[in-house]
Amino acid sequence: MRKLGMRHFDVQIIGGAVLHDGSIAEMKTGEGKTLVSTLAAYLNALTGEGVHVVTVNDYLAQRDAEWMGRVHRFLGLSVGLIQRGMTSEERRSNYYCDITYTNNSELGFDYLRDNLAENSEQLVMRWPKPFHFAIVDEVDSVLIDEGRNPLLISGEASKDAARYPVAAKVAELLIKDSHYKVELKDNSVELTEEGIELAEMALETNDLWDENDPWASFVMNALKAKEFYRRDVQYIVRNGKALIVNELTGRVEEKRRWSEGIHQAVEAKEGLKIQADSVVVAQITYQSLFKLYPKLSGMTGTAKTEEKEFLKMFQTPVVEVPTNLPNIRNDLPIQAFATARGKWVNVREEVAYMFSQGRPVLVGTTSVENSEHLSDLLKHRKIPHNVLNARPKYAAREAEIIAQAGRKYAITISTNMAGRGTDIILGGNPKMLAKEVVEDSLLSFLTEEVPNIEIHGEPVSQKGLSKIKIGPSSMALLAKSALMAKYVRKNEGKSWTYQKAKSMISESIETSQSTGMHELEKLVAEESEIYPLGSTMALAYLSVLKDCEEHCLNEGAEVKRLGGLHVIGTSLHESRRIDNQLRGRAGRQGDPGSTRFMVSLQDEMFQKFNFDTEWAVRLISKITNNEDVPIEGDAIVKQLLGLQINAEKYFFGIRKNLVEFDEVLEVQRKHIYALRQSILTGDSDSCSQHIFKYMQAVVDEIVSGNVNTQKHPTAWNLDKLLNEFNVVSGKILGDSFSGVTEESLLASLQQPLRSHVRVDSFSLPNLPAPPNAFRGIRAKNSSLKRWLVICADESNKEGGYQGAANILRKYLGDFLIASYLDVIRDSGYDSPYIREIEKTVLVKTLDCFWRDHLINMNRLSSAVNLRSFGYRNPLEEYKIDGCRFFISMLSATRRVTVESLLRYWSSPMESEELFVS
Repeated sequence: MRKLGMRHFDVQIIGGAVLHDGSIAEMKTGEGKTLVSTLAAYLNALTGEGVHVVTVNDYLAQRDAEWMGRVHRFLGLSVGLIQRGMTSEERRSNYYCDITYTNNSELGFDYLRDNLAENSEQLVMRWPKPFHFAIVDEVDSVLIDEGRNPLLISGEASKDAARYPVAAKVAELLIKDSHYKVELKDNSVELTEEGIELAEMALETNDLWDENDPWASFVMNALKAKEFYRRDVQYIVRNGKALIVNELTGRVEEKRRWSEGIHQAVEAKEGLKIQADSVVVAQITYQSLFKLYPKLSGMTGTAKTEEKEFLKMFQTPVVEVPTNLPNIRNDLPIQAFATARGKWVNVREEVAYMFSQGRPVLVGTTSVENSEHLSDLLKHRKIPHNVLNARPKYAAREAEIIAQAGRKYAITISTNMAGRGTDIILGGNPKMLAKEVVEDSLLSFLTEEVPNIEIHGEPVSQKGLSKIKIGPSSMALLAKSALMAKYVRKNEGKSWTYQKAKSMISESIETSQSTGMHELEKLVAEESEIYPLGSTMALAYLSVLKDCEEHCLNEGAEVKRLGGLHVIGTSLHESRRIDNQLRGRAGRQGDPGSTRFMVSLQDEMFQKFNFDTEWAVRLISKITNNEDVPIEGDAIVKQLLGLQINAEKYFFGIRKNLVEFDEVLEVQRKHIYALRQSILTGDSDSCSQHIFKYMQAVVDEIVSGNVNTQKHPTAWNLDKLLNEFNVVSGKILGDSFSGVTEESLLASLQQPLRSHVRVDSFSLPNLPAPPNAFRGIRAKNSSLKRWLVICADESNKEGGYQGAANILRKYLGDFLIASYLDVIRDSGYDSPYIREIEKTVLVKTLDCFWRDHLINMNRLSSAVNLRSFGYRNPLEEYKIDGCRFFISMLSATRRVTVESLLRYWSSPMESEELFVS
């Protein structure tokens, strides 16, 4: 490609074809998935319906949009980028681009927020068809690993914050195994009889489960926080807040909070300020979100082990794309230790040995806690290294740390390598290293501000690494840039913050990538500025980049000769796929490399899945007579792999169960969101039609609730029917309907009715005719459609008096709708105001009942599990009751909407407060 100086390998073109076919392309780490995505993205964007390229974080979305966006723009397509903190206007303009780069959480929350919007101006996606084609990077991470965590938008709920600290104190009193039992596999706790008695005594209550004074949920959450939510593993504490650490990516998720009171329980455990409980107002799982795309594809380095799941849930096959060069990585046998201490000592010794050889080493750990424990062990041996985990001082330097990780003598400890997005290049990443050289040389001249380690990160350790030789021309350009910066800052009185200074350097680097050295030299010569600082820094970067490329090339050759990158895994994950992601960091693009996994029988996974650790300890002791010496025999390896497969099956079952339950809600969600969007984006006539349908549906429900079409009208409950109709109608009917009584209605229904059924004048004999509101072809057409729908209704087709019931439904519906039309015409308000009132009532009522429905469905999903004790299928029970809840919710929504509108137009001034909020 002319814009990037790159071309697609043949295997990358195969990958592009796989994506265009709507499949998942499995491509090994370093094979250029980012470049592959341009092929399918461009081709599918030509229809003008929009393509979403979905990554796992903001950094990768921005990098890919800037990098690959140059290709798409050159070919005449527009490229958008969605980032956290953008305004609605920015999001809207970016979603309407031909190709939009975003991360999975921003995409999901934008979809949910659009379905909470109060008017069409607040929508940001391409409605009515927001989804066309998506390419999901790290698709296994998004759809499988993150699949268990639904996206939630919450509103404030109860004010029981004072109970959480009390429950935390009670949890401290309770002793594991004596007062409560723990099930690690599904993160559940169960109080024993002794535990219940002690908790009730401490809380001075007679019943933990008392509905009027419920303490049970607070105590159970406190126990879960105590046992399953560990500081520096599941979360970190920063600035007085408990922040979730994503266990798969190792990153902090600042805006995410655990639901159902768990987050408050963690805050209470840590003695932090308790934030208010929340109630779910919108939710969706990633599986349901991406099923909305008519065409879906994905890329990852590890998906073949989960192909059955992708086929079952998304009907998307996984296609293995061959590597461009043969993979020569050496995967060494797994080593098993009896104790965690023995494992960590051996990890340290292996790192020390590789360091003595000069080979770069990447150590993968499962938590912040473990990464810092290993860091302390290496510090005692005076082995220089870098740490990459969720702590801000490390995470802020992520790209720089990864750029150094392939250099000779480089030791890197990382919590998780999934979705890091930056390849580890043997010898170092020349572009990142050149940027570091420029920053180190110029930042002190651009700003006097001292960097904040918590914000800008801790400097990357250079100890033990060879010094990059900078040529004389590069030194001269750096010196020139430094002098210019010093002059501009002092003589012109300009003062830059540390962050602004870094941004200036980044902008100069971007300029250098799009302009080129000869053009920059010409630009510097012609520039009107006396001191063209930006262009000079760009020139300096290009010159330094050449020096770094030469250095990295030579050092890379030396590292390859030594054996390449050595990867050490410090525990087995619950999925082989995650372990393979770590292994894939070594041996990219035909490079040499090696991997070794070391596990201890005290690792959490073995405890969680009840692995026979005693058998393994005896086996190790029998073979070595030393519990700290590893074994690599086939017997133990087969046991470990068997355990992983069992873990995969268990979590697949959980995800499958979640999907099956969510499919019930998915159908309901689609109906509600489609209805909502049709209200928001439809014209004024469509809004009125919704109102008329609601009114007719309310009338139909009143009639069906009081009429038995298999019996003569004399057996119908006409008195109750009229009372219900008058309650709903309120004052809107006026005096015209006051003459309709049970007796007159029955007498009318017993007369021949056929002659009174006409489209333009629909009435019952000897009863007042509806107001003449159906004037004009549109109104008459609407009336006829309602009559045809009533006649086509087969819910009571077996009754011999169905005809009379249908005519009654039409008569009362016409009377209500016609009276409503008369009142709004006489109100004196113009049509846009009337439509706005109708739209507001429709949307707000629907939202209110949908929120309550979500709460009820969440409670139901928990409650139905207990029905399995009665030999009933929880899923079937959930479907039946969920359907019943949904029908009831829709009915209540229609009724309250109609009552609210009729009450408003009966006395608009009195009802104004309904719509102020």
